[in-house]
Amino acid sequence: MASKIVGLGMFAPQKKLTNYDLEKMVETNDSWIMERTGIRVRRIAEPGAANSDLALIASQRALADAGVRPEEIDLIVLGTCSPDMVLPSTACFLQMKLGATNAWAMDVVAACSGFLYALGVADAQIRTGRAKKALVIGSEVLSSLIDYTDRSTCILFGDGAGAAVLAECEEGDGILSCNLQSDGNLWELIHVPGPGTVNPISPDLISRKMIYLRMLGNETFKHAVTKMGDVALKTLSDAGYGIDDVALLVPHQANMRIISAIGKRLGLTQDRVFVNLDQYGNTSAASIPLALAEAKAQGRFQPGDLVLLVAFGAGLTWGSTLMRM
Repeated sequence: MASKIVGLGMFAPQKKLTNYDLEKMVETNDSWIMERTGIRVRRIAEPGAANSDLALIASQRALADAGVRPEEIDLIVLGTCSPDMVLPSTACFLQMKLGATNAWAMDVVAACSGFLYALGVADAQIRTGRAKKALVIGSEVLSSLIDYTDRSTCILFGDGAGAAVLAECEEGDGILSCNLQSDGNLWELIHVPGPGTVNPISPDLISRKMIYLRMLGNETFKHAVTKMGDVALKTLSDAGYGIDDVALLVPHQANMRIISAIGKRLGLTQDRVFVNLDQYGNTSAASIPLALAEAKAQGRFQPGDLVLLVAFGAGLTWGSTLMRM
């Protein structure tokens, strides 16, 4: 057996943080942000909203789209780097809120590649017969990790959630190929220093702003374009397809320059690359499922179309998945 997506759902908080709002917070302006990122608006969770609250709404919508009840779910895999708590897992909180009483639940920490990593785990469990239906989520409240005095990061990130229901299907349908890769030697490019066992919680940790996300933008850009392009081509080759067979590329929504560079490298015209970055910013693990749900709603792919997913994030982690919708 193989697995296929039978339902999609997404959720974005109502609160918007525009480029003009950021002009009042840091030394920046709308044209500077648009030129370098392509982002106009980010969604920000309300104070007190937990990651699992966003994930819950996206999951409920995905289950409704699939016509599946929570108790039919055997497995919940949630990709995030902004969990409800250090422990237990956000997936367990989601299981409780959803009422998925028959599912076992776990988090996957792969930053912006989190959804594809989670999708790979769920697909493998279905292929081996350990699950029949799985709920895969990417959910983030990145605003909790952002220093809004640091213009190199605060202009990029937003909050949101996306979810997919996976079910059994015949081989040759659904997920056709999946490649996941990482390189821990480049961890410093994107990281949050603490709290953790390397930098335990302390007043000094907070005063030095080591609880916030740090990123080396230029170096990250170079690796993102190269690694996403390479893994996308490998994923196609493994499945016996070429780029001309792809109806739509859904890339991680990190930066418009990165998305354009990947599309150009793969030889795809703009109409075959889905982009909603301008309205949500970089939502890390939520990025791809949120985009995939919007692409479905907009009719950007049809049943039987090949859709290629590709992501890159902290770790470094990256990956690609090819699926027949």
